[in-house]
Amino acid sequence: MEKELLVEHHDGIVVMTLNRPDARNAMTQTLAQELAAAIDELEARDDLRVGVLTGKGKAFCAGMDLKAFLRGERPSIPGRGFGGLTEKPPSKPMIAAVEGYALAGGFELVLACDLIVASTDAKFGLPEVKRGLVATAGGLLRLPLRIPPHVAMEYILTGDMMPADVAHHHGLVNRLVEPGQAVAKAIELGRAIAANGPLSLATSKRIVNSMADWSQDEMFVRQREIAEPVFQSEDAREGATAFAEKRAPKWKGR
Repeated sequence: MEKELLVEHHDGIVVMTLNRPDARNAMTQTLAQELAAAIDELEARDDLRVGVLTGKGKAFCAGMDLKAFLRGERPSIPGRGFGGLTEKPPSKPMIAAVEGYALAGGFELVLACDLIVASTDAKFGLPEVKRGLVATAGGLLRLPLRIPPHVAMEYILTGDMMPADVAHHHGLVNRLVEPGQAVAKAIELGRAIAANGPLSLATSKRIVNSMADWSQDEMFVRQREIAEPVFQSEDAREGATAFAEKRAPKWKGR
């Protein structure tokens, strides 16, 4: 049987493709486990810098496989959440490349990523309320932080789908592309990110994702605690040396 997740490497970029196109890439326990394993590989390997998450066929991900749900299956991993991603995103940057529908848990996978590239025919939504359920994989927590809260509340309470152009208008989508071009643009964006220092990337992402809990009095102290090791690293010296020598830096990640 073909794997439910396809993994390809492109010069430090890992493309993870949800591979259940006949089921609109609905998440299963098997797929969640395979995605978690791919994320672990991204984290463990120094030569892998950025992850791209996408779906095969005409949908990104339609959420939880409801047929499996009725059989008692929940496609979530303890401590990691839906799809093995939503509660514990990797320290390295993740880009969602969205074609077609990203609904329910599928949209929550997108929101767990750091950047979003979407085709013009993409649609996002949290339709759980239409099914008597609640979007508990991060949608209610993240969407109001990414777009105006009242706009987020409308989509949360109606369960309606948000077109890609509306998502782009509100700043949720970073790049809007023609259908079929989302992965290529995500890889292009990923290469621009991967050219930078890996310690700098992971530390910057950690600060941005942590600062919501910091008070004004402590925010610079907390930031300094996290960032100072980067300034003492070999990569910091390499970055400065490469700039002075007018060459591309050779990062070591330490």
